[in-house]
Amino acid sequence: MGDAKFDLHWIDYAIVVVYFIGVIAHGIYVSRKSGGGSDDYFLAGRSLPWYLIGFSLFASNMSGSSFVGLMGGAYSNGVVIFNYEWTAALVLILFAIFILPSFLRAKISTVPEFLEARYDVRSRRAFSLFTILAILFIDTAGALYAGGLVISNVTGYLNLWTAVAVLALVAGIYTVLGGLSAVVVTDTVQAILLIIGAAALFWIGLDEIGGWKELFVDIPEEKTKLILPPSDDFLPWTGLWGVVLLGFYYWTINQFVVQRTLGAKNLKEGQIGALFAGFLKLPNLFLMILPGLIALKLYPDLETPDLAFPTLAFELMPIGLRGLIMAALIAAIMSSLDSAMNSASTLVVKDFVEPIWDVSEERQVWLGRVVTGVVMVFGALYAPTIAGFESLFSYFQSSLSYIIPTIVVVYIFGLFIPWLNGNGAFWTILLGLVVGIPLFIMKEVTGIWADLGLPEIHYTIMSTIMMCLGIVTHMGISALTSPDDKENVGDLVWSGKEAREVFTTIETPFWQDRTLWAGLLVICTAGFVIWFW
Repeated sequence: MGDAKFDLHWIDYAIVVVYFIGVIAHGIYVSRKSGGGSDDYFLAGRSLPWYLIGFSLFASNMSGSSFVGLMGGAYSNGVVIFNYEWTAALVLILFAIFILPSFLRAKISTVPEFLEARYDVRSRRAFSLFTILAILFIDTAGALYAGGLVISNVTGYLNLWTAVAVLALVAGIYTVLGGLSAVVVTDTVQAILLIIGAAALFWIGLDEIGGWKELFVDIPEEKTKLILPPSDDFLPWTGLWGVVLLGFYYWTINQFVVQRTLGAKNLKEGQIGALFAGFLKLPNLFLMILPGLIALKLYPDLETPDLAFPTLAFELMPIGLRGLIMAALIAAIMSSLDSAMNSASTLVVKDFVEPIWDVSEERQVWLGRVVTGVVMVFGALYAPTIAGFESLFSYFQSSLSYIIPTIVVVYIFGLFIPWLNGNGAFWTILLGLVVGIPLFIMKEVTGIWADLGLPEIHYTIMSTIMMCLGIVTHMGISALTSPDDKENVGDLVWSGKEAREVFTTIETPFWQDRTLWAGLLVICTAGFVIWFW
């Protein structure tokens, strides 16, 4: 498929252009309508209902990079990649019931702000800085690269650099103008577009290979298994805990994702929204993963696995539907871009500017817009360098596995163990950055690790090792130093009484019962896992 460009009809281009115009118009509309306060801009006035939260969580996660990365990962490694999806559903249950109540009680605008309330300002700044760097190098750049790759392969008019620049510009415009309100509504439209487009693609692809019975015929057996032996180099079963750790970071302490639950109308809407997102994750098996196997059967010789999605979409889809898929993919990329840029601006303004200088609300919104613009330009310049990694998916997962386990320890342990203090938290986060980043560069980027003859350890297992280091550091330093003299730790630590209330009271009407939905989600997830075991 090297030089072949896909044929797009003028109808397809028209659909994409209309979509772009609609998104920018909505950004302008929201910017005119909003009250102009910083809560309106950064947290949608804390008025979001559950369905917008759920769709927006799904869309910012199912970004173009996941779309391209998951299908590419399934193309080269098989069904095992579904482990990243079902574990996310379980993490979202834990987030909704055990973690979100503490976040909303603390009335935070950013996830790092919780660290200041629970520990001290050092931990907040250290984690906020890390999150801003992760948004620049991982979220924004990854989404732009995925979009640029597809658009440059599809149109023939733009190369990777120019495609990335166009995407950055459009997503930048409506995010700069509308803030989180614009982001959440466009995310919802994008999620629905994505689900329809991907479902159509799966259906047409299945028909092309001769139906469901043919799907697993002639596919190597290891690509049809969810659980792989410890020797597997993509995802051994011993690395599954590392996948759960990544899920904890992504769904419970990543500003990029959690921001829409912080904008919830109330705790119940936030919780049901998170559980709804969990349900939306399970059908990804059909929308994102099995199409990778269909692509493997139809096009076994693609030059890079990341081309599985665009090849399927433009070889199989009829005119008009190609435009819809193209719009859906651009939508997906935009939804992760807008979330990344909006959360970066929120972090800079709320964690660094507002606590240090006394800045008016109008000035905060103006600064937020400037930061969004800077992130957009940086992402566009850095994105094309990701082409050096084997696949987009491995870039995302391996880079985070080294750094985030210690941060997860600080948050999750801090929610359950009242005596842990600020000294322990700060040094544990620092350990993750000072040890994790050089380790990642030595092992995954430069190959120095292998040259030194050190044992081959999978990055998911490396994250478990980093987690253990984090637990020892956090508990050791907290035990050796005097506890923080904070009055409100009791409010921020998980409350058994509150959880008992949630689990023992039957809510009416029954379709708003959080325990019922959480239980149903556990059963559905177990069903999917057992099916492919």
